[in-house]
Amino acid sequence: MRCGLIGAGIGTSLSPALHEAEGRGHGLDLTYDLFDTGDPAALGNLLARAESEGYSGVNITHPFKQQVTGLVDELSPQALAIGAVNTVVFREGRREGHNTDAYGFTEAYRELVKGRVVQTGAGGAGAACAYAQLTLGVEHLTVIDPDAGRREQLAARFPDPRLSVAAPADLPAALTDADGLVNASPVGMRAHPGLPLPAELLHRGLWVADIVYMPVVTPLLQAARDAGLRAVGGTAMCAHQAAAAFELFTGRTPDTARMLRHLDAAIHDNGARHESLPNQDPRRDP
Repeated sequence: MRCGLIGAGIGTSLSPALHEAEGRGHGLDLTYDLFDTGDPAALGNLLARAESEGYSGVNITHPFKQQVTGLVDELSPQALAIGAVNTVVFREGRREGHNTDAYGFTEAYRELVKGRVVQTGAGGAGAACAYAQLTLGVEHLTVIDPDAGRREQLAARFPDPRLSVAAPADLPAALTDADGLVNASPVGMRAHPGLPLPAELLHRGLWVADIVYMPVVTPLLQAARDAGLRAVGGTAMCAHQAAAAFELFTGRTPDTARMLRHLDAAIHDNGARHESLPNQDPRRDP
């Protein structure tokens, strides 16, 4: 069984180790390949290659989660609602587009996300995170993105009075009375280093969630913890969305607790420190 990941700057991705280890747990000879490209023109060719070579499916990451929606034959209800796909399954000559990011976000952060929230990033991952937070019942969500087109597209997709969109210039004002901050942008990844906002905007009482999982301790998480804030990284979200994708690829029910342990081991093999949710035992299936 062959699976893979298409995206930009994914050379350090732990997805191969995570999926292959879980495959072994099910007695599957599963390989998981990386297709590292940032070229929008390459996406269609890579999908066609994977399909023709007999792959069960591929995951899709930045910057293609929205572009790929036009390259599949059908969208799952959640992928259709979000307008983004992170998992493509090849089945009986058809391409099925799914979104497991929203599920991963919900499972990882359901005990954290509450109140008035500011989110950075309105792209494919940002749309999934916004969908999850609105479903979880946040009081209000303000999504910040430098691309006016992405902001308008997100606002049109989720016509919810609890959602507003804004430009980066509006970020300081939006954060003033916010209870939480979610980074759903690629800023903080090894391929996109840095902070998604000035550290001085992190105020007392703010909780912080960063969906980036490599590096485990992103600059945002470090800045938040230096300010004494509750801050949670992206490893749990990574494991939960991967578990959902694994089930779509293989038809097997994954052992999520085991996948959390796999991810923990892979992180330590890469010399990083594991981040788990507060009061969550990574050995237990949440």
